[in-house]
Amino acid sequence: MKACIYPGTFDPITNGHIDVIKRATKIFDNVIVAVAKSESKNPFFSLDDRIKMAKISTKDFLNVEVVGFENLLVDFAKSRDINTVIRGLRAVSDFEYELQIGYANASLWDKFETVYLMPSLKNAFISSSIVRSVLKHNGDVSKLVPSEILAFLGENRQCM
Repeated sequence: MKACIYPGTFDPITNGHIDVIKRATKIFDNVIVAVAKSESKNPFFSLDDRIKMAKISTKDFLNVEVVGFENLLVDFAKSRDINTVIRGLRAVSDFEYELQIGYANASLWDKFETVYLMPSLKNAFISSSIVRSVLKHNGDVSKLVPSEILAFLGENRQCM
């Protein structure tokens, strides 16, 4: 069975992320959604909350597992004996950054492979930072995030 890891901060998980996960499930037998602690990115939501939202959003996917991690991605991948990661690309600017990260990871583990997937056009503009901005201004994020987490986001909106 072929497995992959889809890493990210998922702060919060968006419809773009779900789009990439769906695409990955068509290619791989198992998809590990790896939620990074990423303290350096100063995530708004706690690691536990981001894991919870990812689990809620992917509950209907039979071949998706959501886990948190706080070490190097390469070390996490080795610990799971998985050498392939999925990265989502929305624009050319994403590709340049992701290419650098992919090369850096490959330099740390020569068996490490990165597969780049694009979300559909309707989700290509969505980012977690856009969702956070809309939430902070009491806007409607219902077209940007999985419907399953709208209640969770509503409960936590006052903290923003």
